[in-house]
Amino acid sequence: MDAAFTAEQDEMRRTLREILGKRCGPDEVKAAARTDTGHDRELWQRLARELGLPGVAVAEEYGGVGCTPADLALACEETGRALLPSPLLATAALAVPLIAALGTAAQRAALLPPLAAGEWTAALAVPGPALATALGLTGENAPGDWAGGGRAGGVQARAAGSGPAGSDPVGGDPAEAPAWRLYGEVAQVLDGHSADLLLVAAHTGGFARSRTLLFLVRADAPGLVRTRQPTLDETRPQGRVQLRDVPAEPLGAEGADPLPALAATGRTAAAVLAAEAVGAADRALARTVEHVCRREQFGRAIGSFQAVKHRLADLYVQIQAARSAAYYAAWDPDQGALALAQALEALRATAGEAVQLHGGIGFTWEHDAHLYFKRAAADDLLFGPVHRLRAHAAQRSGLFTPTSGTTGNEKAAV
Repeated sequence: MDAAFTAEQDEMRRTLREILGKRCGPDEVKAAARTDTGHDRELWQRLARELGLPGVAVAEEYGGVGCTPADLALACEETGRALLPSPLLATAALAVPLIAALGTAAQRAALLPPLAAGEWTAALAVPGPALATALGLTGENAPGDWAGGGRAGGVQARAAGSGPAGSDPVGGDPAEAPAWRLYGEVAQVLDGHSADLLLVAAHTGGFARSRTLLFLVRADAPGLVRTRQPTLDETRPQGRVQLRDVPAEPLGAEGADPLPALAATGRTAAAVLAAEAVGAADRALARTVEHVCRREQFGRAIGSFQAVKHRLADLYVQIQAARSAAYYAAWDPDQGALALAQALEALRATAGEAVQLHGGIGFTWEHDAHLYFKRAAADDLLFGPVHRLRAHAAQRSGLFTPTSGTTGNEKAAV
């Protein structure tokens, strides 16, 4: 394994850091997060136009850059440093891989080019607070309660026989109108209030023969109602999506099982999120070091006190370990969940110390240090918690599975 970055990757990192350094100060981040869309549209278009950011991991035949998920992770480390409010995670790390893996040739040709060009954004709608389970990060994403289970709640899909006259499919042959209708609600969807395209996980077959499928829903579909939700972290905007007999198109060929693709997407997304969390933690530490070098107490900078030095040194070591894990996961996504757990833990510890070491002003809710604190808490809620990420990784690896020769007492101990 060659862990060195290429010249192209270094140039992408440098250019992205330069652009974000000019456009993503704390005040700009807050202003962008409080817009109707939750992000700066002009900056998003510039990143798409100059760097091809939304299409970094999209094949060139669909208008993308044709790079690997590792390049997307590297880019997200920089967006994490700036806490950039953008639809990059929801579009490039969650929706695009699913369309590329499951979509028909017609769907890929119709959907991937505008997504790669930044003309459209997309979001993955998973019923309930179960995104991490649906992606196979904190539990097996087998059909079950995380998507409604065929019972009341979640999103239900029914075959409509034939689509309504004049309705167009989301992707593919316009002569084939959507033949499915969706009904239900998804309370927490990343960028769900503003996405041009929704990938909705829904149950079909009723309770007895229930199975989970993914459906494509356009933003202008009749019966679709979306509302932005107040969130702890404004830079991770979420929307409530209500589907009231909405026409939808299945993603992929009929009968295709989306669960393996969701799990594969989860592993890659975990590596991307880990890199993003490392970038945020690194910047939070740098800002804290700057503060303790300026702030004086008893006639000297507080950063000169041994106790403060030790706390900062511990954070530095933790962040470097998380960075190594994130880079390794970008190369081997199977390690994404563990890397994400380590990165989220590093971000949470760094954000907490940043609040502490900024003193009294750091405890005010409006201080910039709380941007990192909120990001750490929100990501832990959305994609964790950390102990479940580690527990599921251990379970999958068979770490706690007793061997055939284990005695009764040893099994009890395990």
